[in-house]
Amino acid sequence: VQLQASGGGLVQAGGSLRLSCAGSGRTFSRDTVAWFRQAPGKERDFVAGLFRTYGRPSYADSVKGRFTISRDSAKNTVFLQMNSLEPEDTAVYYCAADSSLILSSLTSSKAYDYWGQGTLVTVSS
Repeated sequence: VQLQASGGGLVQAGGSLRLSCAGSGRTFSRDTVAWFRQAPGKERDFVAGLFRTYGRPSYADSVKGRFTISRDSAKNTVFLQMNSLEPEDTAVYYCAADSSLILSSLTSSKAYDYWGQGTLVTVSS
């Protein structure tokens, strides 16, 4: 599956953005999907994930209550709604998918086979 991330941009602190990750090549409605982010000079960190088709959303502590991950299987797209953005959220955001990942590997970037190209989110103070 090929993944195309979009929706990043420049926003003031307290604002909102919605990222999209569109899949092509095959449906990935049954895959585990996740969003990661990477700030300059830092590692790629887990942000949010959905385990397979019906798994409950999982979030990094830093975004709980502010970000929401969802999927629209009919559109073969995964979303990340980001509210109450903070300057610390500034990063390149990547979507990822994998069809055989196990639950214990949900937050590990090394476990995902498919990646989008990344979309830059900049939050100004």
